[in-house]
Amino acid sequence: MSNFVEFMDKLMEATAWKMTPPPAYGAFHLSFTFIGIALCFFLAYKLRNLSERGHRIVMFCTGMFLVITEVYKQCFYYFYRENHEYNFGIFPFQLCSVPMYLCIIAAFLKPGKIQNGIYGFMTTYNLLGGIMAFIEPSGITHSYWTLTLHAYLWHMSLIFIGIYLILSGRFAKTKKDYLHATVTFIVLCALAFAINLTFWDVSGGNINMFFVGPRNSSLIVFKQISQQFGWYISTLLYIPTVALGAFIVFLPAHLYAKKKNILR
Repeated sequence: MSNFVEFMDKLMEATAWKMTPPPAYGAFHLSFTFIGIALCFFLAYKLRNLSERGHRIVMFCTGMFLVITEVYKQCFYYFYRENHEYNFGIFPFQLCSVPMYLCIIAAFLKPGKIQNGIYGFMTTYNLLGGIMAFIEPSGITHSYWTLTLHAYLWHMSLIFIGIYLILSGRFAKTKKDYLHATVTFIVLCALAFAINLTFWDVSGGNINMFFVGPRNSSLIVFKQISQQFGWYISTLLYIPTVALGAFIVFLPAHLYAKKKNILR
């Protein structure tokens, strides 16, 4: 065991390449954003007519990419940054973490309501999360190359899978689909809140999955609201705000479905 720990310590230290955090809307941020989104559209368009087997491979491979990179991130924090203590602030159950599980689950589900529900959620709420990360990039910028690249590639993967699912016809097409995705979001918020309460003491209050409390939000705007009015007020405003954002993302896809006459 000690040999493994020593190996991981050395491996994480060897990949701890420091960088000056790239500024928002600087050359790195803008280049990665525009080139990345263009590549997402190109790749999604090329893959849109895959067979069901090919589609499942895309979902599984995307999910495994997210899993492998998340394992690296968790190891980097545990073995290098936190000196063998777990940082509950990076527990992998945020809104943008969920696709890591959903992609793999969807790859093995039979076509039906559950699979469609997963696709609906990923083409609204998760696509929103990927887009917002590049609009307000403070949460994906770090002082290490590997962490910054992980965050950038992770959220670009969410944009890719959202675009791919839309172009392949597997997305939230109707308002009922959006409603189901919203119910899923609220259920996940409740689960996240339960996780926050469960690990509150052991984490020293350093856990806030889905930013729903009881710790004050660290998100822009909602941080100030929670500090001034309390985390519960911030949460009551945050959930419908995210739902509204997801609806705005849903609308173009809904109009696309209407134009293609593929509403079900």
